[in-house]
Amino acid sequence: MEELVIRDADVVDGSGADSYRADVVVDGGRIVSIVKEAAAAGCQRPKARRELDAEGLVLSPGFVDMHAHSDLALLRDPDHSAKAAQGVTLEVIGQDGLSYAPVDDRTLSEVRRAIAGWNGPGDDIDFDWRTVGEYLDRLDRGIAVNAAYLIPQGTVRALAVGWEDREATPRELERMRQLVAEGMEQGAVGMSSGLTYTPGMYAKDAELTELCRVVASYGGYYCPHHRSYGAGALEAYREMVTLTREAGCPLHLAHATMNFGVNKGRAPELLALLDEALAAGADISLDTYPYTPGCTTLAAMLPSWASEGGPEETLKRLADEGTAERIRHDLEVTGSDGCHGVPIEWDTIEISGVGDPALADYVGRTVQESADRRGEAPWVTARGLLLADRLAPTILQHVGHEENVRAIMRHRVHTGGSDGILQGAKPHPRAYGTFPHYLGHYVRELGVLSLQECVAHLTSRPAARLRLPDRGLVREGYVADLVLFDPATVAAGSSFAEPRVLPTGIPYVLVGGRFVIEDGRRTDALAGRAIRRTPA
Repeated sequence: MEELVIRDADVVDGSGADSYRADVVVDGGRIVSIVKEAAAAGCQRPKARRELDAEGLVLSPGFVDMHAHSDLALLRDPDHSAKAAQGVTLEVIGQDGLSYAPVDDRTLSEVRRAIAGWNGPGDDIDFDWRTVGEYLDRLDRGIAVNAAYLIPQGTVRALAVGWEDREATPRELERMRQLVAEGMEQGAVGMSSGLTYTPGMYAKDAELTELCRVVASYGGYYCPHHRSYGAGALEAYREMVTLTREAGCPLHLAHATMNFGVNKGRAPELLALLDEALAAGADISLDTYPYTPGCTTLAAMLPSWASEGGPEETLKRLADEGTAERIRHDLEVTGSDGCHGVPIEWDTIEISGVGDPALADYVGRTVQESADRRGEAPWVTARGLLLADRLAPTILQHVGHEENVRAIMRHRVHTGGSDGILQGAKPHPRAYGTFPHYLGHYVRELGVLSLQECVAHLTSRPAARLRLPDRGLVREGYVADLVLFDPATVAAGSSFAEPRVLPTGIPYVLVGGRFVIEDGRRTDALAGRAIRRTPA
């Protein structure tokens, strides 16, 4: 007898098609049968050792977070309810060109410092891996949800070239090509870049094109955080489209927003650019989060020249009065490349987390507010905080536009990604709320997407980008990564005031046929594993 039958579910299967009522049978981690309208047909209903009454609930494929920053959280926090409770059954990590494999001892130390604001310093982690394959093996020991990995181009550059702003030598470029090939062979699904973060931003297009050719040869895709989301946003999007067409590599645009005042109302221009490329045969997808503010580190706002050489060199420059004044001018007057070419507005920069608990008074306030309380200029406050916390502060950047968010999420190649940073006392609520916020706010309350459309955006579309032949749909033979939610009550619990509140209306989540959320509570199941690239 099979393990589980989910009775009388309203199945939204991930294809975008109309829903239907069915009994769905799960056994051995897969969907083994689907009996439509079983009760109405009067047919013999399937039986199993456990029966779950799903009356009033929607059954859908598990949600895929196409842009996650859980690289260490998956290892640190076996509970991982921040994602499991949202119905996320697969996260794509290794984002924005910086993560923890492939590395050597030197590079690992540098990367840990550089992205402590995203993942914490990692003092509680046993970094017993160096290669991509070893990291995936570590995930295979058991994690809350599944994870796929992108080779981080910035980490690769740090390993082969260092943190200097210069072109790679032919020998260094060949070393990077080898590292990317090895990572793909070991199971990565593609490559990411952070082209406003050091050292990845120092790569010219020709270098990126060569690495993308390697990725494409293994059936992977390129996921860039491109060179500007502000003053040069459209040019930066166009650059990535052109580059990947030249390389013959599929393109997935990370957190594809149109932020800052210069881009208000300009989402249609981005979508027209993408439609033109798609019509010409380009293979493009994108992800967004359903909120207006962004989230990153305070150090990411600095001009690239100030970050050359790595974190220790950045701190030295901040400590020097003359150099610090140059940094201030770039930030406040010129518009640094770290702030996307737009002069920084300190009243939009809210501190969301710090590494040193003694600095907690800054959290939840904008830099401008803290400066006013201290009776000093905002740059003085920001500089002092960066030095005192050794580049660890994370920020919310309140520069988004709701009309752009809605326009982009409607596009046919759109997928969902939280870009969720789980660190800090006051993280962005998207880390805990992205997927129920899509379903509750944008589907039920606003009707921006139909329920069937939205589920397709969050399930089958990302599964297709990841080339997963047996996930992303409710189909017989598919892996039983499944979510049961109440369409009348599903909602994000998290808010900017209380960002760590879990969602409502998602009582059951299965990963590989095992309940990780049951009756609305996290079980002790560690059912997730590394999802490795399907060979081309």
